Amino acid sequence: MQNNAALAYQQVGRQTITPRLLEANLLSRAAGQLQRIRDDWDNESHGLHEALMFNRKLWTVFLGSVTGEASTLPKGLRENIANLGLFVMKQTMTIQAEPSANKLTVLININREIATGLRADQG
Repeated sequence: MQNNAALAYQQVGRQTITPRLLEANLLSRAAGQLQRIRDDWDNESHGLHEALMFNRKLWTVFLGSVTGEASTLPKGLRENIANLGLFVMKQTMTIQAEPSANKLTVLININREIATGLRADQG
């Protein structure tokens, strides 16, 4: 019985999350995956491709929503985010071509900074 109540609460929580908070949570998740790999490269580097693909897909969706016709963001902000997204994509290709733990730091930092900004807008 208690498990059903907890499950119902979780489902309601998922339904009431704002799109910005969802984006922030997903960016944080991607950053966490990349950091786990960076911090334990010898044991975790086997998961690099999957983590990079998750991050790339996330940024692809993120860029599509921010730069799409329906976006209400100011043009300058949309352009800045688009440029940042292009940088993320290029950095991802660089890491795939020559994997290195220290190259992940910039992706981790970008994701965390954007997530922090998205969460700050919720207050």
